[in-house]
Amino acid sequence: MFRKQLLDTTRGRIVSLLQRGGLTAHDIAASLELTPTAIRAQLTAMERDGLVQRAGRRSGATRPANVFELTPEVEQLLSRAYIPFLTELVGVFSAGLPSGQLDDLMRAAGRSLAAGMSRPTGNLEARVAAASALLNEQLGALTRVEKNGRFVIKGVSCPLAALTGKHPGVCLAIESLVAEIVGASVKECCNRGSHPACCFEIGNRRRR
Repeated sequence: MFRKQLLDTTRGRIVSLLQRGGLTAHDIAASLELTPTAIRAQLTAMERDGLVQRAGRRSGATRPANVFELTPEVEQLLSRAYIPFLTELVGVFSAGLPSGQLDDLMRAAGRSLAAGMSRPTGNLEARVAAASALLNEQLGALTRVEKNGRFVIKGVSCPLAALTGKHPGVCLAIESLVAEIVGASVKECCNRGSHPACCFEIGNRRRR
């Protein structure tokens, strides 16, 4: 969805060109049949938004021109390899390991992922809110916090939906990640049906 929405815009056409290598504003303008001024305005905004970066200068007819390239983050977002590769990788593990070992592996992956993230402070409510924000900002989820006797992080979608339908154990990785971040016991209650969505119930006791 991100790829289609991006590539259907003028920015997207610029991104498509830059996927082949660094270009100047004049190069892009000539390819898209737009003015260099219009392209420079787009590139300035894209640089501000973290989509492109400067990659040196190239000698021009009158003066050196900046060469622009995609940032590594955008290259990763546009890659189509991650989901099929991860699906096959988890499938290999699933076929070769007992379910208990696979679950342990997923939980270990979640703990490892959490190790590189900052731990929030404050009371349980503050930590749960921080965990929800982390899922949204760093993993591309869309979650909110609800409280009905206990805190629940609920999503309207699942960033790992392509995996969780075939391999429910993947949810345990995120369960473990959330548990490490909030410092309390967590139980996944994810919807893996026709409309996959994240769901994590937070326990009231701090984990030991």
